[in-house]
Amino acid sequence: MAERGLQVAGVDIGGTFTDLVAFTGAGLVCSKSVTVAEAPAEGVAECLKLAGLAPEALSELLHGSTIVINTVLERKGTATALLTTRGFADVYAIGRANRPQSFALDFQRPQPLVGRQLRLEVDERIDGSGNVLRPLNRAQVEQLGAQLVAAGVRGVAICFLHSYRNPTHEAEAACVLRERHPQLFITASHEILREIREYERISTTVLNAYAGPKVEGYLGELSRFLVGRGFHGALQIMRSNGGTMSVEQARRQPVWMMESGPVAGMIGAAELMRLLGLKSAIGFDMGGTTAKATLIDAGVPLFRQGYFIGGPVSGQPMQLPVVDVIEVGAGGGSLAWVDAQGALRIGPESAGASPGPACYRRGGTFPTVTDANLLLGRLNSQRFLGGGMALDTKLAEQAVQTGVCEPLGMTIQRAAHGIVQIADTMMSLAVRAVSMERGIDPRDCTLIAFGGAGPLHAVAVAREIKISRVAVPRYPGTFSALGMLLAAWRQDFVQTFVAELADVDGTEVHRQFELMAAPGWRQLQKDGLDAATLELIRSVDLRYRGQDHALPVPLEGGPLDAASRAMLRRAFDALHERHYGHASPGEAVEIVNLRLSMRLPRDETLVRRLLAAPYRASASKQLESSRDVIFGDAQRPEAARIVWRGQLEAHDVVEGPAVIEEENSTILIHPGDVARVNEIGVIMIDVAPV
Repeated sequence: MAERGLQVAGVDIGGTFTDLVAFTGAGLVCSKSVTVAEAPAEGVAECLKLAGLAPEALSELLHGSTIVINTVLERKGTATALLTTRGFADVYAIGRANRPQSFALDFQRPQPLVGRQLRLEVDERIDGSGNVLRPLNRAQVEQLGAQLVAAGVRGVAICFLHSYRNPTHEAEAACVLRERHPQLFITASHEILREIREYERISTTVLNAYAGPKVEGYLGELSRFLVGRGFHGALQIMRSNGGTMSVEQARRQPVWMMESGPVAGMIGAAELMRLLGLKSAIGFDMGGTTAKATLIDAGVPLFRQGYFIGGPVSGQPMQLPVVDVIEVGAGGGSLAWVDAQGALRIGPESAGASPGPACYRRGGTFPTVTDANLLLGRLNSQRFLGGGMALDTKLAEQAVQTGVCEPLGMTIQRAAHGIVQIADTMMSLAVRAVSMERGIDPRDCTLIAFGGAGPLHAVAVAREIKISRVAVPRYPGTFSALGMLLAAWRQDFVQTFVAELADVDGTEVHRQFELMAAPGWRQLQKDGLDAATLELIRSVDLRYRGQDHALPVPLEGGPLDAASRAMLRRAFDALHERHYGHASPGEAVEIVNLRLSMRLPRDETLVRRLLAAPYRASASKQLESSRDVIFGDAQRPEAARIVWRGQLEAHDVVEGPAVIEEENSTILIHPGDVARVNEIGVIMIDVAPV
């Protein structure tokens, strides 16, 4: 039976576990269950059951998922076609001429998601000023549509030259295909992105069309499942920009869900950073499949205007704003294996939820990071998931013995220790990259660790790059789902608008921002939301004349007059100095793009109040114990204090070696490290220097 006063719940469906956090009149309730890859809704149902909640009591459900990025990485999307302006069908395959790894002999260019036979040219042409040079051949579009349906194509991406400036031909072609062939999933580039850079715009549009049918089916199934169990509230989906959108919009524009799951935890980490009064922090999230890191500066996660799915070397570019997350294939379920040269490797393949790590007793036979942690004594086989899943040490031993010990001639303990050390090093490189490559010294940051496995590895990762303090929030194992309860409704828009900053027409800039906001206002009305607290955040991308790339500079409210142009110029020079180490105040500056974010903050006052409330230990009694745990030396286990987190009071101190266990996570305190519980229940760990 659901608790009275239930308002909103967040559900994060990961590759291994499904997490739920709900706000009720009685406070926050959490649950975690194994993800059912074939039927993700079953994991949601199990989480609701474990939390004692009924779907009909929910007024709103916020959802994040890895389905889009997994579809792209595994190349399991739909058969997709690309319609382009005649003469430009190969832009998508040619891409950029840069070579990220100059000396890599095995370098491979990004492989298009659309083969050459399905990159089709259409007779039409619009110039860079938006003037029609050649009208659209509607009959040709109709003919191509019939051919694509006959060929079994489901997704169609339309990206015509200069449609960011004038989208009439794209809109007309999309209308023709939707009317004649409603079974096709159509994506026109101007509906997703109105920005220059032809290759990136094509890639982003293709990504939406490629993943669209699968995500549309997934979200439709989830909606029907919830309605069938009495849910009649609003279903909101997490976006890669840290905001939320309606499920209807997500079904049309799934590319905005690319980093749907990971960013929610970073929103929660930013809130925790504000509560702790920290200046700089790094969010570190380690789950069952991957580990993620994000730099948080002044309480705000850093953003990127686009990134590469699958890495910057051979990944697919996506030119949309996204929380700056660096991700590595080192999660609890990541497989340990020996390569042809006899080197021990971790990931990127994962055991996932099925079969999962060997110790889960679900059929897995390959060794994983979780198996190694169990063999090192770092996990309690009887308390995993609060005792809901017993771990099998013998199966873990068999997997490590067969997969690592026999090929390398190692003992079980050395092999397990090696697996964990390699995983820690991989994750520390991600944390280093997200800070040092952004001009921030990681030693000046606090590492905020969450995820089911994050607190287990956080201290080792921090020590690797000389971070002196780690913070572990309450509810770390379900922290990404908690972050969803703090996420605002958000829409982001961009419009290419090239002009000299000194001579730009302020009235025209104002008109362009109004045109950009129009679809946002329509979406707000469609979603039935009150605009009383809506925030409009404007910025402009600036560059020195002759440069290729631009930097976004905030534009305060009011007209773009001489005074505001001067302020923009000074801000851009300072930002350029910070990013590149130099500025050119005498050079002319150009506007490249106008950007608009429409943000409607969630009424999360009560959730924040709960997070900031004075901490009290739980009433249940859990006996303290001790067990041997391997830390730095695989041959020398150390007797570690085993503490149940709920028994700790505010201001309690736990000195390492120790293990702090809780229902959905485990915190490892190494010898010499000191953990303290602060007033709001956050565990602050002082990391001993090497």
